[in-house]
Order: sequence, then structure tokens, then C-alpha cells
Amino acid sequence: MSHPEDPTQNGFNSAPVGEVRNAERSEIEHLVRLWFSGWQDAHAAILPAELSRYRTPESFRQRLIDGLALTRVSGPPDSPSGLCMIKQDELYQLYVAPAARGTGTAAALLADGERRIAASAVSTAWLACAIGNERAARFYEKHGWHRAGQMTNQLPTPDGTFDLEVWRYEKRL
Repeated sequence: MSHPEDPTQNGFNSAPVGEVRNAERSEIEHLVRLWFSGWQDAHAAILPAELSRYRTPESFRQRLIDGLALTRVSGPPDSPSGLCMIKQDELYQLYVAPAARGTGTAAALLADGERRIAASAVSTAWLACAIGNERAARFYEKHGWHRAGQMTNQLPTPDGTFDLEVWRYEKRL
């Protein structure tokens, strides 16, 4: 896994953890870059190469547009350093810029996502973690999530469904 020497590389800064807030439409392009960079960093080397052709900035942009109402961010307006998206009982996406790792940004976004899921009367939340993403697995376990096993995550793509074996994590809320 590579980490840039310059923490401001890619336009992401390491501003202190800010209030977790709703993502704004004006932040979509910044969030696309953050998400794409984070996906490349965490997943490109451990997931099937054929999945990479579907994980483009355009695909992230469309998912952000579709899920903007369920996306929260932390960091400066128009330049957030992290994002969290939920889908019903799933903590769907959690990405933090490399420069914001270790600042509490990911923990704040995770806790906010858990609260939002719990508010919909869900008692157990779940998330999919790429098999081999040890850094993410340690983070989730540190925050009370447990690995419930493996599952096949059916990822929608323009060509149909892409089946991907993942670790399933769960947490009682």
C-alpha cells in the first residue's frame, strides 16, 4: 500500500476533525477524487483486476449523486477529508484522505453512520470489507465491529452484477 510523502497531495488536507455534516452538491467533484484515490489505495492491489475497470471516477460520481442524501462528510466546506454513506442497515462507504488518517476523522464518521442506521430502528448494522484489507479490518474491530464471516457481495456494474467475496462485519447498535 502506498502513501504519499506529501500529505497535501491530491488536494486533500489534514485539517482537524470538523463537525460531521451533510455532503453538499458543490462537493461532489472533490468527493469523487477522495473516493477514487481511497479505492485505489485500499483495493486496487487486493481485488480482481476486472473490477478496476468498473471503479472509475464516473462510477463514483454517479453513486455519490444517487446517494448524496445519505452521505455525510467531515472537514472544511468544499474540501472534506472524509465521507461516510449508509444504505438502510449497511454502512456502505467510508473513505478518509491519507492525511486525515489518525486524526479521528474516520472514527467520527463511523460513529455518525452508526447513529444514523440506529435511528431507523435497525438493531444490527453490517458492512462489507474487502478480503485482505487488514488496515480497515483492524479499524472496524477497534470500534466494536466483529467479523461475522464471508459473503458474496453483488456489486452492480453497467454490464450486470459483479460477485465479490468479502468479509462481512456486523455491530449491534
